[in-house]
Amino acid sequence: MNLALHPDFRIQKLRIGLEQAPLIVIDNLAASAEELVELASGKLFGDVTSHYPGIRAKVPLTYQQFIIEQLGGVLAEYFEMNTGTVRFTNCHFSLVTTPPERLAFLQRIPHVDSLLNNELAFIHYLFKSSLGGTAFYRHRATGFEYVDQARRPEYARHQDLEKDGPNSPPAEYINGDTPLYEQIARQEGLFNRMLVYRRTSLHSGSLSRDFVVDTNPRTGRLSINGFLA
Repeated sequence: MNLALHPDFRIQKLRIGLEQAPLIVIDNLAASAEELVELASGKLFGDVTSHYPGIRAKVPLTYQQFIIEQLGGVLAEYFEMNTGTVRFTNCHFSLVTTPPERLAFLQRIPHVDSLLNNELAFIHYLFKSSLGGTAFYRHRATGFEYVDQARRPEYARHQDLEKDGPNSPPAEYINGDTPLYEQIARQEGLFNRMLVYRRTSLHSGSLSRDFVVDTNPRTGRLSINGFLA
């Protein structure tokens, strides 16, 4: 498929939280976003071994090339990476399919995707219904808004205590402030919107309590998720 920037492409460069983590928000990313949905509808999705609460399918290399060609320079500059060396390490169509009552502990709290500050994550929303966006959090006990290698031991120690403590999260998707985490930023999941952030930022999908699982890529909570380094 041929991918091009949408004629109404818009980009915001934000800083979030007390620690001022960089966040890029792009609206109207791809001119042919509907074609991506149709492409996903013909894919064979499968279970994943990560903590992602759903199923995934491979995204074509043409999409990855499009992102690097159109956004590589912007991302390298804003996230202080080496210009010209931005590359994909992972990229999938993703569909949330885990009912709230089946979530494991680590799926009920914000997470990080890596402990390395020079790696990025993105989500490209491909659903048109009101199915929630992505939120970013501060861990109350430590004050951490990101977790890297240096912070991991302290954060892990608190996680072990909180897992079985009085404020252990119920079996539902986190969606706002809780006794353990404070929401510091939130972006709604709008069709053809992309978020790019550091993989060390504490974040989570923000799904409501009445979220209903839908395994159809045309109508479910479909996105493209990827990692860059």
